[in-house]
Amino acid sequence: MSVQTRASSPAIAVAQAGFEAWRASRQAAVTGPLGNLALVETRWLPQGTDAEEAKAAEEAQLDGDGRGGHVTVTTVRRTNLHTGEPEHALRLWDADAPAIQHFSSIDTYPFRPDWVVEAAYTPVATDRRVPFEHIRDSGGHRELVVPGDIHVTLDGVDYTLSAFDDDGTLLLVFGDPTNGADTYGAGRFLFVPREGESETVILDFNRAFVPPCGFSAQYNCPLPPRQNRLHLPVHAGEKVPVFRGGYSLS
Repeated sequence: MSVQTRASSPAIAVAQAGFEAWRASRQAAVTGPLGNLALVETRWLPQGTDAEEAKAAEEAQLDGDGRGGHVTVTTVRRTNLHTGEPEHALRLWDADAPAIQHFSSIDTYPFRPDWVVEAAYTPVATDRRVPFEHIRDSGGHRELVVPGDIHVTLDGVDYTLSAFDDDGTLLLVFGDPTNGADTYGAGRFLFVPREGESETVILDFNRAFVPPCGFSAQYNCPLPPRQNRLHLPVHAGEKVPVFRGGYSLS
């Protein structure tokens, strides 16, 4: 593979030095009491239900059942695709979930210096929303704020990528020919750090990671839009979670 925008040697050295620590942090994060593997239920509430009251009632029920010590209840909000009205749900996280008990590791490619790539970032003047299809919306699209364009050249092909704002950090949802073969079928995620008003960003595909929906069917992850689908295989980053004893998430 020839990548015309390969990052500088110092940037590659920094990325490589932190690679194993990043892998360890990912393992710890997905197995934590509020990690991706712990999410066992997302229960959408009837319209008009007070989410906090429902949460308190669920916590009381769990305490009564003796499960309050290892099951945590949180709330989540989304917009109804058809009405535009807010919808609320309870999420139940089980620190002793079967997925955690059977989890072994996240299969990951070895570090690849040629996949630490420099790209140009062009912010837009106002909050621009780009439609993203989500895995459990039956073809529906949700508009997410994409605050700028990422311009990168990979193997002679120019791309303009859309990364949306995820609590102040750019999150790139991308696809490539490894999906469904070596890597998670629905694509992978990559955080894109940006320092201040810099017009340059580093895409370290060694830190591409399996999205939350690859660890629990209770998530509704965005899918890569057409402009974020790369023509060449990205043999870098996480592949898939590995479980013991033939355990499957499905």
